Amino acid sequence: MYQKVISTVLILFLFLSFEENEKEYIQSIPGTQEKIEMVFIPGGTFTMGSPKLEKGHFGDEGPQHEVEIDPFWMGKFEITWDLYELFVARQIDAKKPPTPLGDEVNIDVDAVSGATQPYTEMSFGMGVDGYPAICMTQLAAAKFCEWLSAMTGNFYRLPTEAEWEYACRAGTKTAYSFGDDPADLDIYAWYEGNSEGAYHKVGQKKPNLWGLYDMHGNVSEWTLDQYVPTLYKQRNKTTANPLEKPTKTYPRVVRGGAWTDQSSRLRSATRRPSSKQWKKRDPQIPKSLWWHTDAPFVGFRVVRPIKTPTAEEQKQYWN
Repeated sequence: MYQKVISTVLILFLFLSFEENEKEYIQSIPGTQEKIEMVFIPGGTFTMGSPKLEKGHFGDEGPQHEVEIDPFWMGKFEITWDLYELFVARQIDAKKPPTPLGDEVNIDVDAVSGATQPYTEMSFGMGVDGYPAICMTQLAAAKFCEWLSAMTGNFYRLPTEAEWEYACRAGTKTAYSFGDDPADLDIYAWYEGNSEGAYHKVGQKKPNLWGLYDMHGNVSEWTLDQYVPTLYKQRNKTTANPLEKPTKTYPRVVRGGAWTDQSSRLRSATRRPSSKQWKKRDPQIPKSLWWHTDAPFVGFRVVRPIKTPTAEEQKQYWN
């Protein structure tokens, strides 16, 4: 309890010291009533990974090492079907204002590749209005970010694996952002123990100390990184803003655990590799670039860095 009080006071102090452009904001989507609530994540250094003695520890979570992260904004919630369907349908592209609200991105929305319609209903009857979008490939999630950037003029991308863990921990060093006791998961997360076999609407559980909802459970979330099980062994000093740039389609990293997972898979440090098996039941030849028919546990959220990358760097994040 004492640790939680100290962490809360520190975070409040940091928030009060932010500049006006470093606080929460709401990104509207042109031509719709939809919006994305963004939370400011202050930069800092944290210990990435988990100790061997942590209950549920896997070998790919070590050794622990120091990582420095630049400040950024992160979506308060996982991207919902309400938002994702706008990207899939692309009916609002023509409503992009002649002069975008933001000045970080200048690309033609018509030039952004669009996802094909899935051959089956991808929510699998679990709900769409206010529920997290699922089953998309990492490419599809990245292209949503490109489309969102084109529509708004602000630069959006997927988080790196390091940014994701940093934001999830919210200044903590415990197994979960709320402590070490998985018995408290019911307050913060949807997982195998309480999900009743389905995902749930976003934001129904308690957020972490930085105001982010569903970082543990509900759906796992895409990051930008290639999954390398021995990656942390290659880092022997403080690393700044690491990103393991992908060189092949599989495996990539998803984080956070899902409604299908046991409690140990929801820990802040847990890593999960993507797999070709996530398209096992896709009847198409070749298999879809946009959908994982067998991954109803995978979704994503977006980030926006304080420092806007160059136009060439932006393309690399989206492709």
